[in-house]
Amino acid sequence: MNVANNPSTGWRRAEVFLILTAIAMPISFSTWQALFNNFAHDQIGSGAWEVGLIQSLREVPGFLSFTVIFILLVFREQTFALFSLALLGLGIAVTGFYPSFWGLMLTTFLMSVGFHYFETLHQSLALQWSDKSKAPMVLGRIVSARSFAALVSFALVYVALDLGGLELKWVYLIGGGVTLAIAVFCWTAFPRYEAKVGQTKKIVLKRRYWLWYALTFMSGSRRQIFIVFSLFLMVEKFGFDPAAMSLMFVASTGITMFVAPKIGKLVARFGERRALIFEYIGLIGVFAAYAFVDTAWIAVVLYVLDHLFFAFALAIKTYFQKIANPEDIASSSGVSFTISHIAAVFIPALYGYVWVQHSASAVFLSAAAMAGVSLVLAFLVPHNPRIGNETVVGGSASQAAPAE
Repeated sequence: MNVANNPSTGWRRAEVFLILTAIAMPISFSTWQALFNNFAHDQIGSGAWEVGLIQSLREVPGFLSFTVIFILLVFREQTFALFSLALLGLGIAVTGFYPSFWGLMLTTFLMSVGFHYFETLHQSLALQWSDKSKAPMVLGRIVSARSFAALVSFALVYVALDLGGLELKWVYLIGGGVTLAIAVFCWTAFPRYEAKVGQTKKIVLKRRYWLWYALTFMSGSRRQIFIVFSLFLMVEKFGFDPAAMSLMFVASTGITMFVAPKIGKLVARFGERRALIFEYIGLIGVFAAYAFVDTAWIAVVLYVLDHLFFAFALAIKTYFQKIANPEDIASSSGVSFTISHIAAVFIPALYGYVWVQHSASAVFLSAAAMAGVSLVLAFLVPHNPRIGNETVVGGSASQAAPAE
C-alpha cells in the first residue's frame, strides 16, 4: 500500500483495515439478503409490488450518496466509514424485531444509510490508498475477502435455521451484531491513515468523465433488476426457503471467493476494455436465459454466473482511477453511487408492477437490453486509459468547472 505518513507495520497496515472492514460488511448484509425475501413474503405477506416498494426505499440513500462530500467537511473519511459500518450492523440487528411492512421499511432504510455511505467511502479509500498498477489486485483481494465473509455468513444462516431452529429475529441480531462489533474493534485498533493527495471538498462533475458516468449508471440499473427479482423468483416460482437460499448463496460466494483475485489479475493483464466487453457479453446471455428458466438448478447456475461476471465490474473502478485527477476520487466516489442509484430508486417498484401486470420474463429481458447498452459503451473504453485518453472518441473533453 502506498499511504503517506503511515508509520504502522504488520497487521495494522491500511490494506488490512480495508480487508477487515470489507469482511464486516457482508457478514450482516448477507444475513439480511438471505432472509429478506422469505421474511417479507412469509412473515409479512408481501408480494412483488410491496417488495419492490421496500427495495426502492432501500436505494434512496444510495441516490443521496453524493452528500458524503458535505459530511467530510466535518468528519474524516476513515472515521465516517466506521460509523456507517456500525449503522449498517445496527439496522440489520433490529430488523427481526419489527415484523410488519412499515417496520421492515424503517429498518431497511436505516441499514441502507449505513451500507451506502460505507460502500462509497470504502471505495474511495481503496482507490486513494492503492497504487494504480496494483489496484486491480487489491480490489480483487477485497472482493475475495467479501465473498469469504458472505460464504461464512450464508453457511451460518443455513446452520442456524435448518439445524439450530433459531427464529429469524435472532439470526438478524447475530449477523448485525458481529458487524457492529468489528466496526468498534477497527475504531480502537487501527491508526488514522492519511492519503498522499488531499481530496476536493465539493461535488466534482467533469465532462471528460462522461463514459465512466455512463458505465456506472448502466451497471447500477441492470444490477438492481437482478438483485431484487432474481432472488424473488427463487422464492415465488421455485419455492426456495431460507435454508435453500442460503445454500445458493454459499455456492455463488464460494466460487467468487476463489475466482475474484484471478479476475483482478486478468484486468491488470488484459485491461479494462477487454474485461468489460467480456462481462457484458456474458450478462446478456445470463439475463436472457433467466427470462425463460423453468428449472430451479439452472436458475441457480445462472445466479452463480451472474456473480462471476459481476466481479469484472472492478474494471469500472480501475478505469476511473486511471483517468481521474487524484484529488477527485472522494467526491467522485459519492457521485458514482448517486449515478448508479438514479434508476435504482424507481426500478424495483416499476418492475414490481411490470412483474405483476405482465411477466417475470419482461423484467429480465429488460436487464439483457441494458447489458447490451453497456456493451456498446465498453467498446468506447481505450486500451490504455489515462488522463487525456479517456475514450476512443475524441480523447479528453474539456473539463467543466466543478459543481458547487
